[in-house]
Amino acid sequence: MGRLFAGLCALLLAVPLLAGAAAAGILGGGSGGGTSQPPPSPAAEQQIPADYQRLYAAAAATCPGLSWSVLAAVGKVETDHGQNPDWTSDAGGPMQFEPATFAAYGVDGDADGTADINNPADAIYSAAHYLCASGARDGANIPAALYTYNKDNSYVARVLTQADVYTSADISVTTGPSEAALTAVDYATAQLGLPYLWGGDGPQLTELPDGRVKVTGGFDCSGLTRAAYAAAGVNLPRTAQQQYEAGPLVPASSVLQPGDLLFFGTGPGDVTHVGIAISSTQMINAPHRGAVVRIDSIWRNLVGVTRPADRG
Repeated sequence: MGRLFAGLCALLLAVPLLAGAAAAGILGGGSGGGTSQPPPSPAAEQQIPADYQRLYAAAAATCPGLSWSVLAAVGKVETDHGQNPDWTSDAGGPMQFEPATFAAYGVDGDADGTADINNPADAIYSAAHYLCASGARDGANIPAALYTYNKDNSYVARVLTQADVYTSADISVTTGPSEAALTAVDYATAQLGLPYLWGGDGPQLTELPDGRVKVTGGFDCSGLTRAAYAAAGVNLPRTAQQQYEAGPLVPASSVLQPGDLLFFGTGPGDVTHVGIAISSTQMINAPHRGAVVRIDSIWRNLVGVTRPADRG
């Protein structure tokens, strides 16, 4: 597939801060805690306001092993870098801290004598502090740190995907994964651990007499991808072969993106399996009887790739 999209880490399931001195910006690459930092992609330069770029770089430098791109991805997913806060949430500020969490981990990022949840410098430095304390130091366990930040598998996948968008030179605002593709990835990630079921279209919930809820059912490979894209408002046929033929096909020279569907078999007329890409090397899929929905390395017998999010 040529130069493919930079990889996500496999999901798991389951400090004195000097704001001014370190804020050299992220353009051209820098270092965080003595660790080489990746340069920004065109998408990062276009999406992230200049003052936020500097803050992400400076705050990341306080935690060895934490990339500015992860902090920036949290900022993007939470409030679009302070441009779209969720006023209905109990959390506050550009990094959407719960008040109790900010009370425990909040820091004075701009050295004005006050740690303010709504101040971008304070919020971003505090996010770096919290992630570092939660497993990000020395890059030990970024997914686990993000899961501590927001206990949602799909959130972790969304942030790691966005972080890759911000460091891939081949990804721009116009060519990066669409909202529909990311929604499909979010949905598929949320199904991790559900059992494989031939012909399965998803879990079935039944309320028992004692008030408990019994979960039955599951997915087969194409049932999972069909449901993932249905969540994004894109209708797909039922079988892997039909989904492959529905396209649109991605040229072999194109960059693989999260949300792309990966088809396997002996050839275009014999497609027997489908998964949904989350990176250049990994996919979420329902592989076979006796297994569960899980993250696998992309199989060798790849027949082709489609991008349903581009369907009209």
